[in-house]
Amino acid sequence: MKSLIKILLSFCLTFLLFSCAKNTQTSELKQGVWRGIIDIQGNDLPFNFEILKTGEAYSATLINGTERISLDEVSVQGDSVLIKMHIFDIDIRAKINGDNLSGLYIKNYADNYRLPFKATFGKVGRFDHPQSNGKFDGRWETTFVNEEGREIPAEGIFKTEGALLTGTFLTKTGDYRYLEGYTDENAMHLFTFDGTHAFVFTADLQTDGTLKGVYYSGRSSKEPFTAKNNPNFELPNALELTYLKEGFDKVSFSFPGLDGKPVTLDDEKYKGKVVLLQIFGTWCPNCMDETRFYKDWYDKNKAQGVEIIGLAYENPKNGKFDFDYAKSRVEKMKEKYQVGYDYVLAGISESSDASRSLPMLNKVISFPTTIFIDRKGIVRRIHTGFSGPATGKYYEDFVEDFNGFMKTLIAEEE
Repeated sequence: MKSLIKILLSFCLTFLLFSCAKNTQTSELKQGVWRGIIDIQGNDLPFNFEILKTGEAYSATLINGTERISLDEVSVQGDSVLIKMHIFDIDIRAKINGDNLSGLYIKNYADNYRLPFKATFGKVGRFDHPQSNGKFDGRWETTFVNEEGREIPAEGIFKTEGALLTGTFLTKTGDYRYLEGYTDENAMHLFTFDGTHAFVFTADLQTDGTLKGVYYSGRSSKEPFTAKNNPNFELPNALELTYLKEGFDKVSFSFPGLDGKPVTLDDEKYKGKVVLLQIFGTWCPNCMDETRFYKDWYDKNKAQGVEIIGLAYENPKNGKFDFDYAKSRVEKMKEKYQVGYDYVLAGISESSDASRSLPMLNKVISFPTTIFIDRKGIVRRIHTGFSGPATGKYYEDFVEDFNGFMKTLIAEEE
């Protein structure tokens, strides 16, 4: 009964916030920097964003550490503002009251996913009085424990930059992108918000030098973690996690393209070419980091007989794959990033669904995963996850290795 009451109250609040039919006077959304706060299970997740108005059109820039994300779908109606979160099917909807906003952060594709949001104009800094004492700098061997009790190894890399603590966590499936925060005596606080990732990390330094903390994500996920400083720690090899089952040396599939027509690797367009299969989803920020890299690389190298096919596994609607919805998400992403390579709609956003749709693989454990295919159609490499620009040297090492391996594949004869 309490759960039902909460749901009804949430819908009533949404209706009251954004029903503007009788409000004909439009409020002014102030231009400049705002500090927003999303409530993550009782923890404040602060972030900055900047509002700009050109003519009658509003836009925003989301500030996530050193990352800047352009939000060009911002609309004001009456005394309410709607800010669409980049390519994601996510909104911020809020009432405007002078220097303040109050409302909700809403994931439209998820059932009743609404988190309290507020913002204050003119708060230029993300934090009031940040400091970083250097106690958390370094490389940390980390173990998260998920809600099923499964241990997930990770590598934390942190450094002090001025008054801020910055860094990220890497896992075998990807990284947690740009984390930024501060320290408080023997405690650290790290945050990220990129439109879809809404994460809070807190940890205390123990007397033995280890860390004990909690990772909060969204409306309910809460994972404890421990860590110890270990400059020699390494995650499992990303090239050894997903592989072809015995007896297979090729991948085959038939998925609908954005025009609804089936696409296969036997199509004339791909014969005799080096082909990358990018297993991804538009809901996945790590996949978008990878897409930006692949887009630039493809634009520079497509004349050398290479193709990329994005195998999109999109969020379901009403628990099922919805072609039109998936198509709309991929088309929006493709237009936003000006991607020139091909896409197919392969299934829903579950690794188990990806594994079923590609039965020649042992398993798909990560979005993204990339399959490298040579000119003869033979699978030469499968890379799990993606370490994006937030990982620094790890990203640079990936780029160097990728370029070297692709140079080898391109040079080979059919």
